[in-house]
Amino acid sequence: MLSQRFLQQVLTALVCTAALLPFPLRAEEPIDFATQIRPLLSDRCFHCHGPDAEGREADLRLDTEDGAHDWAIVPGDPESSEVFARISSLDPSDRMPPPDSNRNLSREEIELIRRWIIQGAKYEQHWAFRKIEKPTVPQIENDGWSKNKIDKFVLAKLRQEGVEPSPPAEPWRQLRRLSFDLNGLPPTLDELDAFVADPREENYQANISRLLDSPRYGERLAAEWLDAARYSDTYGYQVDRDRFVWPWRDWVIHSLNANMPYDQFLTQQIAGDLLPDATRDSILATTFCRLHPQKVEGGSVPEEFRVEYVADRSQTVATAFLGLTMECARCHDHKYDPLSQREYYQLFAYFNSIDEAGLYSYFTPSIPTPTLLLMNEKQQAELDDLKARVAMLEEEQAALYKQLEETTDVHKMRAYRTKPIETLDFDEGNVGANSAILGPKEQAVQLTGDDAINLKTGNFLRHQPFSVDLWMKTPDEKERAVIFHRSRAWTDAGSRGYELLLEDGRLKWSLIHFWPGNAISVKATDAFPVNEWQHVTVTYDGSSHASGLNIYVNGKPVKVDVVRDKLTKQITGGGQDHIAIGERFRDRGFTGGQVDEFAVYDKELTVAEIGVINDIDPTAEELRDNLIRRVRDEWTQATENLSAARKELNDMLDRTREIMVMDELDEPRPTYLLARGSYDAPTDLVEPKTPEALPDFNDKWPDNRLGLAKWMTDRSNPLTARVAVNRYWQLLMGEGLVRTPEDFGNQGSPPTHPQLLDWLAADFIEHGWDVKRLLRQIVSSATYRQSSEVSSDMLYRDPENKLLARAGKFRMSAEMVRDNTLFTSGLLVEHIGGPPAKPYEVASSFKPVPHDHGKGLYRRSLYTFWQRTSPAPALMTFDASKRDVCQLKRERTSSPLQALVLLNGPQYVEASKMLAARLMQQSQEGENDDARVKRLFRMLTSRFPTDEELAILRQLHSDQLAHFKETPDAADQLLAAGEAKVPEKLPPAQLAALTVVANMVMNFDGCVTRR
Repeated sequence: MLSQRFLQQVLTALVCTAALLPFPLRAEEPIDFATQIRPLLSDRCFHCHGPDAEGREADLRLDTEDGAHDWAIVPGDPESSEVFARISSLDPSDRMPPPDSNRNLSREEIELIRRWIIQGAKYEQHWAFRKIEKPTVPQIENDGWSKNKIDKFVLAKLRQEGVEPSPPAEPWRQLRRLSFDLNGLPPTLDELDAFVADPREENYQANISRLLDSPRYGERLAAEWLDAARYSDTYGYQVDRDRFVWPWRDWVIHSLNANMPYDQFLTQQIAGDLLPDATRDSILATTFCRLHPQKVEGGSVPEEFRVEYVADRSQTVATAFLGLTMECARCHDHKYDPLSQREYYQLFAYFNSIDEAGLYSYFTPSIPTPTLLLMNEKQQAELDDLKARVAMLEEEQAALYKQLEETTDVHKMRAYRTKPIETLDFDEGNVGANSAILGPKEQAVQLTGDDAINLKTGNFLRHQPFSVDLWMKTPDEKERAVIFHRSRAWTDAGSRGYELLLEDGRLKWSLIHFWPGNAISVKATDAFPVNEWQHVTVTYDGSSHASGLNIYVNGKPVKVDVVRDKLTKQITGGGQDHIAIGERFRDRGFTGGQVDEFAVYDKELTVAEIGVINDIDPTAEELRDNLIRRVRDEWTQATENLSAARKELNDMLDRTREIMVMDELDEPRPTYLLARGSYDAPTDLVEPKTPEALPDFNDKWPDNRLGLAKWMTDRSNPLTARVAVNRYWQLLMGEGLVRTPEDFGNQGSPPTHPQLLDWLAADFIEHGWDVKRLLRQIVSSATYRQSSEVSSDMLYRDPENKLLARAGKFRMSAEMVRDNTLFTSGLLVEHIGGPPAKPYEVASSFKPVPHDHGKGLYRRSLYTFWQRTSPAPALMTFDASKRDVCQLKRERTSSPLQALVLLNGPQYVEASKMLAARLMQQSQEGENDDARVKRLFRMLTSRFPTDEELAILRQLHSDQLAHFKETPDAADQLLAAGEAKVPEKLPPAQLAALTVVANMVMNFDGCVTRR
């Protein structure tokens, strides 16, 4: 008797076979696992039967050959394979994928899997994880089309599909395409005329050289890279304050113009600070890792957002350079790719060891640490001289002290005691200079944590020694409590201030510009006594070093550990002078603690003075030290000289701008796997390590970001070069060979021309990662130079142009659309680099800012002020990236809003006016309106209008001229648009009519489309 299971299988196979009869089986044709089967399994099966162990159903893995062949797939026998039985089942309860999963397989796809099983169900490593081997260039018979090796690969596939390539585009179109693709701007009429007259190969190559050598080249490529780097001139989130990062953008432009090899371009941005010969520029390059959004809003948890920053830079590096969707593995193993959650945090560990804060300062402009001082050679030399002078005076003062020790007789002089500049005795309720100092009383104030008590003093600069003295009593070993702080920001001393905390039951004394990377701080080794009145004194010597910080308890110095020792900027500023006692917003106050007899001194108290305050008789040595520092004129003069030199040094440092960069901690911060990705749920300790699915990490490489960069740019890495050449192909062709540049994993699109991709990647590496050479190869190809016209048959057969049988046709980027109009109108201000510009459109943002006047209105769009939460609407309308995350490909949409911007945007109306004025001013003798309209059309589109187009333009011009002659006020109103002024001698009606024509052509498809 046949089993019920067997009958079901037979029935299923018969039904499935019958359903598939209209489709020829052609089982003899080999099935390619990488391009035909893996994408199906990944999209329909891996979610439940893939790499994620926690989410795996039925203990079945279909992402590995061992897992699939264990019991679910019988090679050569689909009818005995559980997988085939399930995907072809007519029973909804048995069918896979489940009907409610929205991942159903079509009949053709089921048949494809069946044929694959018949052919042995062989697995192959995912194409992107295979080592890059340089393929042999196809040998093509009767090839009169190819211009270089790229074309051989393309033509081989076209012939395989029985398709012919398109003819070359017209010379004018080739030059326009080349100019926009390499410089982001159109060719001039003179350049067009020269090339159209002589379109030989030598002339084409000469134009490539000219465009690659132009400084505009770096600006063009930088515009694309800013999206990948999530560049913004503001911090993001709700407050979205301005931030100073544009010098990094200029580094990118200059690096691209200098044709920095791509492996160096990558290495410097990831680990330029760790290079053995690190320079200011290579350190500046690491600002790339700090361009993520940053938080400041009240109620935010600093550690939560610090973790977000590390995650962002880890994911950005993985996406931009490796084409991996690492973010999918933050909370669990990747559902589709061989990337575990542990491996996510192992990559995370490379970026987790810089001295950064989770929040930036709302009340001060302090730059989040770590930072780089931006100096030129002259400034650096001046700084070095000032540092040398301070060091010399410190040595002289030390030598003087030894001399004065020998000549100071403690028996002939009385002890001198410094008086406080301000005291606060809570018993008496008085605040004033030279108040009486009394012992602690029972009625000393107990701090409730509701309000801070302010002492209006203490606005010390970091070259000025000072001391603070108080009695305090704490009821318990507090995890953290603010005893007092002086801060420019009333919220915290995260920037600009000094503070005394109880932290983990120990006193911590700090001077801060921006915590944690620009501060000096010491912490008592021993715990502070509880439930007892203790006298505490903290002192600072004006040196900007942690060694200049001291803590005394009951008149005795306590042993301290150095917490931070890098203070390069001012601790106060803004003229605010108050010390808050016992409380601070967004922090924990000294709740339940008591403070009394708070005193502030404008000197570093000596040990003797502190002893006297505590009724301790000074020793002879302490008395001698006190007399030297308070009585000897020589010491006073030396101290004043040193203080003046320190002030001069500090003033220069305060004037010097700084920018966020990477700077590794001396001791790496421990990294933990975070349960569900939550900052407050650490589990296993992990070490920096690269994913196991990719080549091994060489033991000779340093175990840090520099080692990671070496691993990424090593010849054995299968991803970095592929991802790079794909992105540059996309830049020139509109679409990459892999159409998901951010995802080279199982859910990404397979390459349309895998051998071409690998050949380009291998060739790129072999020739020193030379970007300009790569771009020249691509634009020199016949593939690139094809016409973009397409027949209805080919449009139906290959609507997405995956065969590359024609050139791409797509709307230009938002930057190109705007820059084209500025360039042709003569308004474009071409100046490389500098602060962001604020054209008209920023005033129309959701968070408007005042626009510039003059040159700032007419800079290239690359320099437009980028407000992360509200970028310029005119650019966003044309699909510019918001830049809140790494983005390697912009969407392209077509909407009525785009026409609205082109026809009504202040920048476009003004550019139309100035283009019309330019044409009228440059008119040759006897040139009529038709000639001007033709020239206008050609300046904006690079070609002459057809007769039909000219007739429409002529009619529009005629109608508008009549209108403006009848209504001169309307002409005056139109010509008043924008700040740029037209010459008064030009006839208003004619100028206004030509302005309308220019404005209309700017909205024409031929003006805004790259084809």
